[in-house]
Amino acid sequence: MTSQEYVDKSPASIVTSLLDNGIYLCSARTLYRILHALNLVRERRVITHHPVYSKPELIAERPCEVWTWDITKLKGPGKGVLYSLYVVLDIYSRFVVGWLLAECEDDMLAEQLLHETCQREGILREQLTIHADNGGVMRSKTVSELFTRLGVTRSHSRPHCSNDNPYSESQFKTLKYTPGFPERFDGPDHARAFCREFFDVYNHNMYHSGIAMLTPAMVHQGQASEVIAKRQAVLAQAFKANPERFVAGPPTHQQLPNAVWINKPVEDAIQVVIS
Repeated sequence: MTSQEYVDKSPASIVTSLLDNGIYLCSARTLYRILHALNLVRERRVITHHPVYSKPELIAERPCEVWTWDITKLKGPGKGVLYSLYVVLDIYSRFVVGWLLAECEDDMLAEQLLHETCQREGILREQLTIHADNGGVMRSKTVSELFTRLGVTRSHSRPHCSNDNPYSESQFKTLKYTPGFPERFDGPDHARAFCREFFDVYNHNMYHSGIAMLTPAMVHQGQASEVIAKRQAVLAQAFKANPERFVAGPPTHQQLPNAVWINKPVEDAIQVVIS
């Protein structure tokens, strides 16, 4: 059963093969018993073993601690014409800190975008982690060397696991489901103009339930406490004027989360539930 001739065959196939050669040794069930006795009831073939990838677990408690970036495709004017939209997102504030539209995927363009974005945001060494999937551009030597020079920690999703990059995936879905998103763009200038307007609205005018119904700009620019305080004052005034309308007592405004995660540890989630 471990010979070169039969190592890749099941016991039933071995018995059948021997019968075709005019030989009967035992039943398939007996072969299984022998295998079990020899601790060989397992994969006996020489097969490829894929590496085990660890699950990324990232936490951000304020803006510019963890960014995530990805590339999505936008359809051009004709079949097979696609534009590459690079987007860099702060996971705590949901603020799009940088984006670039090009006619191809290129590691030099990615390096340029990430470098300029880090400079514009004033990123210090050892301050930031940047998370991405396993695309060729994301794992390129050019981008890796940039992160080393800037003192940025890099993180990658597990292969074929889109849940490891949920913020970028959600942002791309918002883009492509926004009113007015065209089936095809007339050209790169049309695509850039649309994205420029969209990201301005997304950052400064779109309220997000995950960040206390604030806009990404309010959180990213440190205005959250002031805005929430003003909203709370309006709610308090409304309660004072008509307390009978609030059967559950004085209304309170939602607060910003203490932290946001990519793959929150299960142990931590259990402790929160218990407490």
